[in-house]
Amino acid sequence: IKFCISTPEKNVRKTGSLGCVGWFIVILSAIFTICLFPFTIWFCLKIVQEYERAVIFRLGRITDRKAKGPGIFFVLPCTDSFVKVDLRTVSFDIPPQEILTKDSVTVCVDGVVYFRVSDPIASVANVSNADFSTRLLAQTTLRNVLGTKNLAELLSDREGIAHGMQSSLDEATDDWGIKVERVEIKDVKLPVQLQRAMAAEAEAAREARAKVIAAEGEMNASRALKEASLVIAESPSALQLRYLQTLNTIAAEKNSTIIFPLPMDVISHFMKK
Repeated sequence: IKFCISTPEKNVRKTGSLGCVGWFIVILSAIFTICLFPFTIWFCLKIVQEYERAVIFRLGRITDRKAKGPGIFFVLPCTDSFVKVDLRTVSFDIPPQEILTKDSVTVCVDGVVYFRVSDPIASVANVSNADFSTRLLAQTTLRNVLGTKNLAELLSDREGIAHGMQSSLDEATDDWGIKVERVEIKDVKLPVQLQRAMAAEAEAAREARAKVIAAEGEMNASRALKEASLVIAESPSALQLRYLQTLNTIAAEKNSTIIFPLPMDVISHFMKK
């Protein structure tokens, strides 16, 4: 036993026969058009723009595997009808979605999607409203993709999340004749309590780094002072030069009081007496 399963797209591409009654109606419509040619010409000729395509239905069936246009094309009155499809890229905003991340944090995320119609026949015959269906699918895809990410990945890997959403949307809308060109995450809104907690965490981290830097500076300064004391101990005249340099610095500031430091050896001599 063999089972044959066909997708709606394949069924659309195969143009069926109109049947005897259908051909009779088509021939009758053609004769009627020829007989009233000067008047029916306005009903037979149709024009579509460069960015549009026309999907023609003859007695409810698609007449050709390829959409008509751009330019002028011919239809039979009373038997033919057509649907215009815009091929230009369309962009829309994904409404803000309340999403629970993988690490149980509630965030509000919105985005923008760019798509276009790649197959006019499939977009008309396989889905009732390709534009509206793509918008709804984008919202559910955003929730499904971000539900598998934690907060850190959501804030740092927006480009990777956008590419993942684009691949999922493009694969899902392939049967509808829709090509998703680009997906972008616009904004991620965090709860006020979480913003305060993150701000406090960042402030504490900055204070910790500042204390470490200050401690490293004190350590380097103490090492420099130790090396300077060793140099002064080796040369007693260096202490006298440093003393004269200090007096010069004090005098340059126009101070009325000058402090003369006395060596401890002199003071200890008087204290013994």
